[in-house]
Amino acid sequence: IWIAPKPLECVAESIPLQVLYEDAHLLVLVKPRGMLTHPVGRHTTGTLVNALLAHCKNLSGIGGHLRPGIVHRLDRETSGLMVVAKSDKAHRALSDQFRDRTIEKLYLAVVHGQLEHPEGRIEAPIGRDPRAHDRRRVDPQRGKPAVSEYRARSTHGRLSLVEVRLLTGRTHQIRLHLAFLKHPIVGDHLYGRREDERMFRGVALHSHRLAFTHPVSGARLAFESPLPADIRALLEAQPTVTRKR
Repeated sequence: IWIAPKPLECVAESIPLQVLYEDAHLLVLVKPRGMLTHPVGRHTTGTLVNALLAHCKNLSGIGGHLRPGIVHRLDRETSGLMVVAKSDKAHRALSDQFRDRTIEKLYLAVVHGQLEHPEGRIEAPIGRDPRAHDRRRVDPQRGKPAVSEYRARSTHGRLSLVEVRLLTGRTHQIRLHLAFLKHPIVGDHLYGRREDERMFRGVALHSHRLAFTHPVSGARLAFESPLPADIRALLEAQPTVTRKR
């Protein structure tokens, strides 16, 4: 006897949120590491959407009932800044800015090794990895264009703190591009070293700066979120040598 699968539901949950800005049209928050952006598969509770449903009465419905308000997402093991739309008008306007690349997105990552070239540009097309559904790969023939700019901020023993500016928004772009440079992010079991779990739980990647044009007022808004305590502790455990800017 075939039984139709039960449709996924998303219920409001009283989960604390670190909100940096909020008005009638949108809000900006800091997503903690380990939290899914929205329900997927068996994971229907404890996500950012569950928390948002308890925090807001109104969220944009463009993303559907499982992704209300979600204009963009961060991987589960990535922390940092996100903007959430409360109205469909704000959602469309923010989506247009992501598409037109007028939203500034700056990330901080802790990577293995010291970079030979302290700054540069990575142009490496990204496509799906046919060997694993949850992985992507650099694919010059069939991949979609992917461009990142990076700059090493400081070195810490055998690790480096690197800032990465996204010029496109492919899935796993920063993780894959830094691994492509032979400097994988600490804790990245998909593209880096599995033994990193002893050093850091999660991926040492943080959405540090987000700047965009308000969809209603037209004002340019910019937000920054400092490195979370676990990434700071990872760096502080290493001898530090700061690069000259």
